[in-house]
Amino acid sequence: MSQTPAFPAASIALPALLLGALAMGISPVFVRHAEVGPFASAFWRVGGALPLLFAWCYFESRRRGEPLRALFRFDRPILLAGVLFSGDLIFWHLAILHTTVANATFLATMAPVWVALGSGFFIGERVPPTIIGGLALCLAGAAFLIGMSWHASPQHLMGDLAGLATSVFFGAYFLPVRVARRTSSAARITFLSTLITSVILFAIALAIEPRILPTSSEGVGAIVGLSFVSHAGGQGLLAFALGHLPAAFSALVIFLEAIAAAVFGWLFLGEAVSLPQAIGGLLILAGIYVARPRRAS
Repeated sequence: MSQTPAFPAASIALPALLLGALAMGISPVFVRHAEVGPFASAFWRVGGALPLLFAWCYFESRRRGEPLRALFRFDRPILLAGVLFSGDLIFWHLAILHTTVANATFLATMAPVWVALGSGFFIGERVPPTIIGGLALCLAGAAFLIGMSWHASPQHLMGDLAGLATSVFFGAYFLPVRVARRTSSAARITFLSTLITSVILFAIALAIEPRILPTSSEGVGAIVGLSFVSHAGGQGLLAFALGHLPAAFSALVIFLEAIAAAVFGWLFLGEAVSLPQAIGGLLILAGIYVARPRRAS
């Protein structure tokens, strides 16, 4: 009787992962209207989500009967997740500043490669051939979806390296979150890792950005969407899914984020979706279908 709630939670892990990808995929729309610099928007993405994440963590701990002090117990995987996500956002915004958006996005989609490599070496999860095959299809899809606009240039070298670093940090972020989910709830992991990331990004934004606060209601609305939808929603659902799905498969959410970004760009920013992009999106969906976890017989 005590194990019956586990099945419903596991059964909604994949829909949660897909919904998290949509929530993260709309973030470029919010950033475009945030009215602050890249590091300030990165800080607000995580810092603005803290009240909502704390409430989620608090009610989750009350439901489990845990003492309040347990909310602020920083395990090593959670500390590492917060630091790695800080690196991901820092290098992502540096890439946007110093190279084209197409280059930055294409290089960032290499993250699942590092997750697949790191899963076996660092967290003891074997990567089956189906995930390798699905990853190959997703990479081909990313080449169609984004790579048609990608081009090498000496002037973009710094930004391209930052985009590659983004993929390493985001790929590495999946691993400690997956480990932390073996002993902690998604609410606690998301709240504490976000708290660490917020402190780091606030110090950087304060030192670099000329303005931290937006100047209009539109900017405030964009920041609220960025923090509540893209971070609290996207990262929270991702952390939940990582409690039930392998890290290597869950990392394919990055490719779904690229599809979502293209769709939202078409809907809200008037950026047309070309035929190669549509083919790329279909290849990514096919790759995720091939890589999907199979129910044990």
